[in-house]
Amino acid sequence: MSRNALLNNIDHKGLRVITEKSEAMGDNHMLALTFPAEFRQIQAHYPIFFHKHEQTGEFYPVALMGFTQGENLFLTPQGWDASYIPLSIERLPFSIGEQNGSQVVNVDLDSPKLSQTEGEPLFLEFGGQSPFLEKLTASLELLDQGVQDNQKLVETLTQLKLIEPITLDITLNNGKQHQLIGFYTLNEDTFNELSADTIAQLHQTGHLEAIYMILASHSQVLELIKRKNIQLELE
Repeated sequence: MSRNALLNNIDHKGLRVITEKSEAMGDNHMLALTFPAEFRQIQAHYPIFFHKHEQTGEFYPVALMGFTQGENLFLTPQGWDASYIPLSIERLPFSIGEQNGSQVVNVDLDSPKLSQTEGEPLFLEFGGQSPFLEKLTASLELLDQGVQDNQKLVETLTQLKLIEPITLDITLNNGKQHQLIGFYTLNEDTFNELSADTIAQLHQTGHLEAIYMILASHSQVLELIKRKNIQLELE
């Protein structure tokens, strides 16, 4: 459970953030929300698929990092083994909120990432924001915009009937099999049949690049399997 509070320089003056990534710090996420502005960086490391929100039924893009709940194949004893970490992970334990019509930063006070003695300070000696907090705030704003961009992208993909369910059947070197259900991807055949005018419209809105990045990311499934096989060999 989260215990969110409005971040401020009075109650949280001495608060620090441990930035190292590990299972103990709660970074063992199988999935991470992603968005078009970071698709280029994401597709270099992680497969991008879609999930459907249980309550709203809306689709949203996710980066796949493992094959079972609580498994993050990018976590090693040395930290996160990729040059880019999804912003929805990197910003933890902070989130963006709203108070009196203005955006504010919330913090999960129960997070193991918080400390009074180690890590990056959030506030300066006399109450000003630290460079770390300034960068964090900018990241939260980018993530908030990314959620809005996702809605526009998904609306377009849905109208064009490009989203379809997919089942991932994974067989590891030790013979163990994993079947990932509940994921969605893009239908390449339908995409290839789109008219030139539709492609031009997708290009103008920036959605064409997002589509290409999603499709390109699927090659990372094999890399993810490779990571899992290496992990099994070391056990």
